[in-house]
Amino acid sequence: MRRAVSGWAYLVAAALVSLAAYLSGAEPAFAAILFGLSVVAILLRNGADQPVARSETTPAPAPVEKADASGPVISAVLGAIELPVFVLGRDAVLREQNRAAEKAFGALEPGLHISARFRSPSVLDMVRETIATDEPNQIEHSERLPSERVYIVRIAPLHIEGAREDLFLLSFKDISELRRIDRMRSDFVANASHELRTPLASLRGFIETMQGPARADPKAQERFLAIMLDQANRMSRLVDDLLSLSRLELKAHIAPDQMVDLVPVIGHVRDSLAPLASDLEVEIRLHVPDGKVEVLGDRDELVQVFENLIENACKYGQEGKVVDVYVRNPAGGSVEVSIVDHGPGIPAEHVPRLTERFYRVSVTDSRSKKGTGLGLAIVKHILTRHRARLIVRSEIDQGTEFTVRF
Repeated sequence: MRRAVSGWAYLVAAALVSLAAYLSGAEPAFAAILFGLSVVAILLRNGADQPVARSETTPAPAPVEKADASGPVISAVLGAIELPVFVLGRDAVLREQNRAAEKAFGALEPGLHISARFRSPSVLDMVRETIATDEPNQIEHSERLPSERVYIVRIAPLHIEGAREDLFLLSFKDISELRRIDRMRSDFVANASHELRTPLASLRGFIETMQGPARADPKAQERFLAIMLDQANRMSRLVDDLLSLSRLELKAHIAPDQMVDLVPVIGHVRDSLAPLASDLEVEIRLHVPDGKVEVLGDRDELVQVFENLIENACKYGQEGKVVDVYVRNPAGGSVEVSIVDHGPGIPAEHVPRLTERFYRVSVTDSRSKKGTGLGLAIVKHILTRHRARLIVRSEIDQGTEFTVRF
C-alpha cells in the first residue's frame, strides 16, 4: 500500500490513460485491464527502487586497519633521488638504500649495521650522535678505494606520520670534482707565480750588477742586456698565454659557427714556421687531399692549435729531422689532422697529463726551448670549444703523433 501511495502520481496518470481509452470508444473491460497493468508496473518499479533494509542481525563490516604506508613512500622517494642515500633505524641498521648508493658503494644487505660498509670513525660517530640527539649533522668524508672520492655526508631524522619506527636518512654528496678544481686553481697560482718569479729574479740581479760591479764594463753590460731581453720575452710569452687561456675559458661554451677550410690553414702554419724549422734543420711535409676540407671553427684559433702542435713537433722531435702533417677527410667519417714526428717519444706515464697547465715532461728541456708549459693547455681549451678531440700516441724511440679529430 505504501508503494501505491508513494506512486500516486503514476496511479493518477494510469487512471487518466484508461479513462481516455474508454472515452475514445474502447470496451470497458479493455480500459479496466489497461488500468490494472499500469498499477502492476508501478508496484514493480517501486519495489526495484526501494532500498533493501539492512537486517538488524547482520553485523556491520569491521573497520579496516590503516596500513603503514611509510615503506612504499620511502622506496618511491629514494628511487627519485640521485644522491647515494641510506635509510637507517635507531639501531644504525640499514633498512633500505637507493640505486645511486648501490652504484657508488656496492649493494649492502638490509639488516646489516652501517659499520659493515663504512668503517670511518668520523662517520660512525656522526651517526651515533644524530641517533642520540635527533639533530641533523654532516661531515666531509674521503673514500680511498676503488678511487679517491670526497663526499659531504649528512644524516637527519625522518619524520613520517604513522611510521612504526624512527628512521634516519644518511646521504652522500660527491664533491670530488670541486676539490679537484680547487687544487688545480691553487696549483695554477703557485706555478704561475713560480714561472714569473724566476725571470724577475734574473732581471733584478742583472740590473743590480749593471748598476754596481759592471757599471764600467760595456762587454758585460751587452751580455747582460741580451739575457735580460730573453727573460723579458719569456715573461711576455707567459703573460700572453695566460691571457689566451682566460679568453678561451670565457667563451668555452660558445661553439664556432663558421666553415673553415683546413688546407690553406695548414699551409699558412707551415709557411709561418718555416724559419724555425730551417734553424732546427727539420723538414715539414704536408699530406693533404685535393679540394677543400671544411670544418666548423674559428680560423685564428685553429691556426693557434696547429702552430702549437707543429712547433712542438719540430722542437721536441728535432732528432727525427722530419715532421709529417696529414689531413684526412674520409667519406662518412670524421675530419682528422695528424702531426707526426720521429723523435725520442714520450713515456707513457706522461701522456695523460700533457694538457695540464704548466706540466712538462722535462722542465729543463722545455725552458731551453722557450716553452711556457701552457701551449697544450691552450690547445685543449680551443678544441673543447670546437667540440673536437686531441688524441696522443707515442712510443719511445719511435716518435709521437698528435691527432685532432673534428
